[in-house]
Amino acid sequence: MTSVHLAGPRLALREVEPGDADALLAIYGDREATRHLSFEPRTPDQVQLITDRSIASAKDSPRTEYCLAVTRLGQHELIGYARLATEPQQAATIGFALHPAVWGRGLGTETVHLLCALAFNRLGLHRVWAARSPLNEASARTLLRAGMTEDGRIRDHVFVRGAWRDSITYSILEQEWSPIDGVETAAADGS
Repeated sequence: MTSVHLAGPRLALREVEPGDADALLAIYGDREATRHLSFEPRTPDQVQLITDRSIASAKDSPRTEYCLAVTRLGQHELIGYARLATEPQQAATIGFALHPAVWGRGLGTETVHLLCALAFNRLGLHRVWAARSPLNEASARTLLRAGMTEDGRIRDHVFVRGAWRDSITYSILEQEWSPIDGVETAAADGS
């Protein structure tokens, strides 16, 4: 297993660890933090399963899923959760959630840049895409600031809170992406 560690100007991505479950519950168990996500708030048991699955997926070979803790640069505490799942045709889908206490500071944009650095610089992918709730205007601004382009709408994409919901999709191609100053892509294990 090769551990992932990516650092930006203010944030870092690292592998999820067993001790991250409580900090992840503070995000995934929070009604406001999950308001625009594709699921309702998670229970402690559900978050423990997500934590365990995240740790296990890091050992898969070939690795197709990168579930990573978002931390402040130089700190260890999880303040967000980021995911990149590879797809055929040198592509990946990304998603992330940050604790509401850190919203509105541009950290989502930096998280997207770090995920793109993983996709393009480390994994050699060609295309990265993301989806958001139509009501999540903050996510729209974040994805556009990160250099992504709005692609369109997937009708009735997810069933959440008792109803079908559309998703708005965004993508970026390897030749369109420019890293922000201060993003490095070294892996913790030297690869």
